[in-house]
Amino acid sequence: MLMDTRLIGYLNRATGHELGAIQQYLAQARLCELWGLTDFSRQFAEDSREEMGHLSDLMDALLRLGVTPQASHVPAVRLGRTLEQMLEIDRQVEYDAIRLYEEAVDYCARRRDTAHQALFDRILHEELEHLNTLDQLISRAKAA
Repeated sequence: MLMDTRLIGYLNRATGHELGAIQQYLAQARLCELWGLTDFSRQFAEDSREEMGHLSDLMDALLRLGVTPQASHVPAVRLGRTLEQMLEIDRQVEYDAIRLYEEAVDYCARRRDTAHQALFDRILHEELEHLNTLDQLISRAKAA
């Protein structure tokens, strides 16, 4: 049986993205804690846990294929100088994830790989929900 190197590429790219998001949200949680923004700190910590769940699922998929997870690129942490800047940076992180997962879903659909398509589609929908939450947080931050 031939390995689907493109599928493995999507899984590893997603792994790198999720590692970067975890690091981003944890750093933001700590920074918000230092700034005394406890509610936002809790939100960022929760976001990090959600991304860790995605990472775990992606690693499981790779290991089931007999492939060692290899995140070749982990995006750098970008904090921003204000809460609003942080949230705008996070919007871009989520947009990048959404584009990656849409592409992976389309690829799996063309290959009729329903199992991996379902994995990418579930994570895609969770990232879309996260984007919606970020929009609400941005509105809240602007009002504060």
